[in-house]
Amino acid sequence: MDILGTTLRICVEDLEVSVPFYERLAGGTALRFDRGGVSVAAVGCFLLMSGPEEELEVLRRVAATIAVRDVDEAHDVLSSSGARILAGPIPTPAGRNLIAMHPDGSVFEYVDRRPGA
Repeated sequence: MDILGTTLRICVEDLEVSVPFYERLAGGTALRFDRGGVSVAAVGCFLLMSGPEEELEVLRRVAATIAVRDVDEAHDVLSSSGARILAGPIPTPAGRNLIAMHPDGSVFEYVDRRPGA
């Protein structure tokens, strides 16, 4: 499985206030989308999330987002290595993802950039 990078997940109270800081820090413009009741802004290696506390509470359990070349391959490697797949693979606005709990109890999101695959 090829790991291409990691995104830091940050829950913020006010996305509109937080985005300009991270855009300047990362030197880019945020890609914005909604996922359920959560507003999301992806900028550089940061994934900012804002929404109802009950939804953010669940999102905070995911330590980081790991970009991979192929989520299906990640699924196979994770499953055969003792991880438990909690959700997915499912399509997202940017590709596909899955959520996995590693044998040590840590939870990660794995994503690829294969829209519609």
